[in-house]
Amino acid sequence: MPGGCVHAARDMAILGKRNSLPIVRQAPPGFYLDGGTHGEILLPGRYLPKGGIPGEKVGVFVYRDSEDRLVATTGTPLAMVGDFAFLRIVSQNPGIGAFLDWGLEKDLLLPRREYAGGIRQGGRALVYVMLDERSDRIVATCRLNRHLNLTPPSYTEGQAVKLIVESETPLGYKAIINCAHTGLLYRAELSAPLPIGDSLDGFIRTMRPDGKIDLGLDPAGHRRLGPLSEQIVAALKTAGGHLPYHDNSTPEEIRTAFAMSKKAFKQAIGVLFREHRIVIGPDGIRLVKPGR
Repeated sequence: MPGGCVHAARDMAILGKRNSLPIVRQAPPGFYLDGGTHGEILLPGRYLPKGGIPGEKVGVFVYRDSEDRLVATTGTPLAMVGDFAFLRIVSQNPGIGAFLDWGLEKDLLLPRREYAGGIRQGGRALVYVMLDERSDRIVATCRLNRHLNLTPPSYTEGQAVKLIVESETPLGYKAIINCAHTGLLYRAELSAPLPIGDSLDGFIRTMRPDGKIDLGLDPAGHRRLGPLSEQIVAALKTAGGHLPYHDNSTPEEIRTAFAMSKKAFKQAIGVLFREHRIVIGPDGIRLVKPGR
């Protein structure tokens, strides 16, 4: 699935992005558009807008055709320059690289030098779409880390973000955040495995002091922890005010007793402790008696 970063440009053609370009003239091959410093750019006849006249602007995507000429299309590719996307590998050339289906007539080149991990025809690859400075051509790369934002992020806990699942780790899944940074979705908090390349709506769970980011697929904070805290209080009342669960309990014990991850349990009892509703001891958690 494509990553979905938003890109737009106006009046002067920008290669690899959506443009709004004025019609200059009509000719047998199609319409020629004003590409600014790029000169006139052909919009082939099969993409002709009905009733197009000189001076009228047309929304197009600009790229290079098989003869390396700039050309426009009213179609939208699966990914543009600056996007991360999970694309199908349609063919390979051992001396050149792989070719990816990005929804246009001319496939997108993944140069051999930009491989990372196994690339096989018929499979898929998570790539970043970029403009190669040496050739001025749109290409893909699997070397994703070089295209992430290295500046400290300014997200806030609970902030809604767009995620792309990058890879699986022992703890869960590494995900790209807003096409800029990476964070971790913990396996213990997920109801099912996540497909690599999947695009998801997520939330910033925790901004760590070491710069790492914990993610979630549901809202964080009191909206999530409030119901979990009340669930623990209800279980304590049923058990007479004490339960033998604490920080050293195993994740399996916590999930069996409360149907939640150990991380969620620790966050929820932290809320209850700060509200002076429970005490946490070496033998478990205990309700605070009224008046204490």
